[in-house]
Amino acid sequence: MEDEWTHIPQLPDSNCEEEFVDVGRGVKLRVLKWIPANYSSEIVNHLIMIPGWGSVFEGWRPLLSEWVTRRPIIYIETREKKSAIIEKKITKKDFQMEEHSKDLIGIINHLGLEMSNIDWFASSLGATILLDAFQKQSIGGRSAILIGPNIDFKPPLWANLFLRFPLPKFTYPILRKIVLFALEKRLKEEGQKIRYRRMFKAQDLQRMMLSARYNIDYKMNLQFPEDTISSAILSAKSDKLHALDGVVKISQCLPNCQLIDIPSNQYAHESEVLKEIEEFHNTLS
Repeated sequence: MEDEWTHIPQLPDSNCEEEFVDVGRGVKLRVLKWIPANYSSEIVNHLIMIPGWGSVFEGWRPLLSEWVTRRPIIYIETREKKSAIIEKKITKKDFQMEEHSKDLIGIINHLGLEMSNIDWFASSLGATILLDAFQKQSIGGRSAILIGPNIDFKPPLWANLFLRFPLPKFTYPILRKIVLFALEKRLKEEGQKIRYRRMFKAQDLQRMMLSARYNIDYKMNLQFPEDTISSAILSAKSDKLHALDGVVKISQCLPNCQLIDIPSNQYAHESEVLKEIEEFHNTLS
């Protein structure tokens, strides 16, 4: 599965560039940039995509294959993913929301982008990172589309016990099998099951474990500034991994936000979701 993090994904009618951006603190993140082959317009609003916890590109290929024919896309792989180059000893503190936010700010500055011209598209952990940064006013933008953000991360009791206590590294592969088995039982959408199987098999297990250990104590502050950017949250009732009641609560507390019901979480990874995305973008001034 090494190829999940090393190959440069080629998409129809577009050109892709890969870059490892030094975000400081001993970390470099992989950034993929696609530009439509015949794109001649001056880029004003930049679309930046932040996929979810451990998410691999292939799960997003159906959506991005169509989207990159319409506008340029910048795709950032966060530091818990195997593609990140981390040149230091890591602890769970290296996976705090603030660390992720600093990474994004470093990439924005490196690319020379204006924050006010960014359209964010983020899923799961990526969406939670952005909301945490919006609340702290460390990151802004023109708009944000968020899929399955989490107020908190509440694993089952058995998983909580595993995460609370140090485990030798040789147990990680066994734990991965247990987690996958539990997810298979919990998830209702076949598309989600396939994506998570692929995702877990491709990970740096130590990073994922440390990230999970930080996340289980995280709770989002829902006191957002009134001038928070326009946003839409896409949510599906069939998505059993991202608590619907938490998503609804976020949408109620987040100013300038609309909650959009979609048929399934898998739908958010398909090109059909561009209908909802572009309808939302067309409402922006």
